[in-house]
Amino acid sequence: MVIGDGILTPAISVLSAVQGIKLDHPKMSSDVVVFVAVVILVGLFCMQHHGIDRVGWLFAPVVFLWFLLIGGIGIFNIWKYDKGVLKAFSPVYICRYFRSGGRDNWLSLGGIMLSITGTEALFADLSHFPVLSIQIAFTAIVFPCLIFAYSGQAAYLLKNPNHVADAFYRSIPDSIYWPVLIVATAAAVVASQATISATFSLIKQALALDCFPRVKIVHTSEKFLSQIYIPDINWILMVLCVAVTAGFKNQSQIGNASGTAVVIVMLVTTLLMILIMLLVWRCHWIVVAIFTGLSLIVEGTYFSSVLCKVNQGGWVPLVIAAAFFVIMYAWHYGTMKRYEFEMHSKVSMAWILGLGPSLGLVRVPGIGLVYTELARGVPHIFSHFITNLPAIHSVVVFVCVKHLPVYTVPEEERFLIKRIGPRNFRMFRCVARYGYKDLHKKDEQFEKRLFDSLFMFVRLESMMEDGCSDSDDYSLNGQQTEQSRDRNYNGNRASSNTNATISSGDSIVPLDANTIRSAIQVSSPSEVDELEFLGNCRDTGVVHILGNTVVTTSRESKWYKKIAIDYIYAFLRKICRGNSAVFNVPHENLLNVGQIIRV
Repeated sequence: MVIGDGILTPAISVLSAVQGIKLDHPKMSSDVVVFVAVVILVGLFCMQHHGIDRVGWLFAPVVFLWFLLIGGIGIFNIWKYDKGVLKAFSPVYICRYFRSGGRDNWLSLGGIMLSITGTEALFADLSHFPVLSIQIAFTAIVFPCLIFAYSGQAAYLLKNPNHVADAFYRSIPDSIYWPVLIVATAAAVVASQATISATFSLIKQALALDCFPRVKIVHTSEKFLSQIYIPDINWILMVLCVAVTAGFKNQSQIGNASGTAVVIVMLVTTLLMILIMLLVWRCHWIVVAIFTGLSLIVEGTYFSSVLCKVNQGGWVPLVIAAAFFVIMYAWHYGTMKRYEFEMHSKVSMAWILGLGPSLGLVRVPGIGLVYTELARGVPHIFSHFITNLPAIHSVVVFVCVKHLPVYTVPEEERFLIKRIGPRNFRMFRCVARYGYKDLHKKDEQFEKRLFDSLFMFVRLESMMEDGCSDSDDYSLNGQQTEQSRDRNYNGNRASSNTNATISSGDSIVPLDANTIRSAIQVSSPSEVDELEFLGNCRDTGVVHILGNTVVTTSRESKWYKKIAIDYIYAFLRKICRGNSAVFNVPHENLLNVGQIIRV
């Protein structure tokens, strides 16, 4: 629903601003208004790739000026036309309103809902701003300015009842009409930008939870993690936003659609808050009951009203939400099934040791980089590979790329290396860590840096007292490492206090500069032999081995599972970014290993 709001808010905000231009130029046709709104929307979405870091400082002054203007205009209209409108603060009048109008007045709540749309975005920003700043902004600025603005329009309508359709613009004094119109347009762009950015943020979070197909995410700011740009989603939003604007052509139906989305968002938020109060805050059940009762009375009343306007535009956010839900559910289901298969099919160390140093096959010169999502264990794709092919490279490195929630990871802390099995197996694991600004796709020296870290690991390994463990269950210092799910593995935050790290298991041992210099200066014969062997294998050639896993259904699967996996998930896999693009693997050195998983 929030994604749907990200489509509807730009449409209704920009269309409302352009309506002000039409009011000053009565001869302007509705088609021209729609065309101008579409041009502004296309321009807004085309500018998204530049990010908002450079112009973001304008947002707060624009919105602040906007609230001051509408609040001031409202006070002026109350003073000029009818001060008695302030009696509306009494809750008695809402009872009289429902009693006198009956069902028609109850249905009007769907339109009244539009008076608070946008203000709920303040609470959506709680993840970016302190709670106190939100409370001060809403209490001291937003709420009073909105009250004065709508009360002023009501006072104006008491004297000019024929101007209901465009009361806001007609109630503006002529001397400041165009300045207010310019600020209104700027505020509309800011509001649109806020919902678009919120949509990008939601998609990124869904992507991190494997609930959305892989899409390209571009971070546009060095300071703020939340300022991102997703090209594919941006163009989808633009097409849908233009379609809504050109298809409805009026604010009423778009308003009904926006009101439906906002009411449902608020209702779901309240239901989630109940869980937070019970499970996280552990509030007394009486407090939870009071909160739930008061909230659901208000929101349920509005919700029942907007449901009656589903056929008048309210169906749009429902269709959008349903489409995104189907996509997210199908992708999450297929991804989880594939991940469960990989977790349960990991190759045991006993099986690897049973193969012997040659792994039961011919070891050909060269280095094989096997890409996997698992940070622990040997992936099933490796056993599938050596079962079907008679040879494997002399050196095998399992590469796992992890993205950390930090701006950048220093180059000396980029790779975590460990050995798998005995020394003569020549098998290693490498976890490559990237910050959100580090683009693995543009890491042209990835191989060189990986091998430099691998050689450094061999040098540092000989300095460790107990050597290297033969299994994944013990670290270099002999202590058993914590058994944790691979999905929860996030690496370690980059630190400026260490110059290098060495890892076996999932633990990291920091090493200072003196230790590194000692390791470089003192080399054992066996170490020199292994370094020479690794260098010769690197010079022979490097092959990137990627798993191409196809998920399909078995014959006895239900029809709905077949639709979700064989059609929706398969289609999404075809159109989303492939592993070769994600890992930036050169095609001339790429080897795809296919396998089929039946669920």
